[in-house]
Amino acid sequence: MNRLPRRPRRERVDWQLVLGLLVVALIVQGCAAPPPRPPEPEPAPAVRTSPVLGRDQDFAIVVAQRGDDFASLAERYLGDREKGWWIADFNGVDRVHAGQDLVVPLRPRNAIGVYRDGYQTIPILCYHRFGARKSAMTMTPSAFEAQMAYLAQNGYHVVSVAQLARFLEGREPLPKKSVVITIDDGYRSTYEVAYPVLKKHGFPATVYLYSDFAGAGDALTWKQMEEMIGSGLIEIQPHSKTHANLTVRLPGESDAKYAARIGREVEAPVDTIRKHLALASFSYAYPYGDMNELVADLLARQGVRLGFTVTAGGNGFFAAPYMLRRTMIFGTDDLNGFEAKLATFDRTSAR
Repeated sequence: MNRLPRRPRRERVDWQLVLGLLVVALIVQGCAAPPPRPPEPEPAPAVRTSPVLGRDQDFAIVVAQRGDDFASLAERYLGDREKGWWIADFNGVDRVHAGQDLVVPLRPRNAIGVYRDGYQTIPILCYHRFGARKSAMTMTPSAFEAQMAYLAQNGYHVVSVAQLARFLEGREPLPKKSVVITIDDGYRSTYEVAYPVLKKHGFPATVYLYSDFAGAGDALTWKQMEEMIGSGLIEIQPHSKTHANLTVRLPGESDAKYAARIGREVEAPVDTIRKHLALASFSYAYPYGDMNELVADLLARQGVRLGFTVTAGGNGFFAAPYMLRRTMIFGTDDLNGFEAKLATFDRTSAR
């Protein structure tokens, strides 16, 4: 009898051994894996390629570039280097450095200079002649230099009469501590003494000329006036024809003759300055500081918008345009006396 073939014997699987081998394999595989990547570094901040960060109709936010100052920024964004103080004042800084973020106000801010504790006033300084011997009306060269240096070193801004006119009309603000320089009559010492000092400091000034004096022995020549005007610092404006007091009548003078004479005192210097210097007259300094309604009316007919007295004090935005105050600077004033005449702010109670 034949026997069936015997089935091969099945090997017994040791599952504990298999499981152990799998664990060992996983551990080995984990050790052989590459280490985890370090976190990606944060990207470097983008390099500013444009100096303008933002802009609307009122402000531009800009980045100062190498070599910029307030004047260059004002020229670039405001079209006028003289408005650099707008940027300095608004940002509360006194210098510019590369990479600095600055706000440029594109429109006038506080054009009339009114603040919570008071208002801005503009002193107009009035000089006459310059010479070696000081007197009430004669300033020595050294004294004038000291006064101009004081303005330059103590944060004062010397502005032109044209800038003053725009301030009084509410069209343009003026820097804090603004002053105006005027020189009456037209003495030659204006050219010989004052003009070099003004040019050294870059200060504008207006010479008020009485036209009958021009070209006389001690007076400015038209050529000298042309040279000063060419500097861009000096303006020539009328100070009457003969330097007569415009409010005083001659003995026995009728109303008609008085009006005709004062008309010539207003019209002649305006015409003479236009003829010789090709300048329009927009301001007028009254001889002795005196004026009346007739004079104001005649000035208005000539297109002259401002009239200057010699009543001491500053001028706020509300000052009467034909009665502007001017402060006489005497040759006998010392530096302390000069400083006392430079009030540029009138503090008023908030109540």
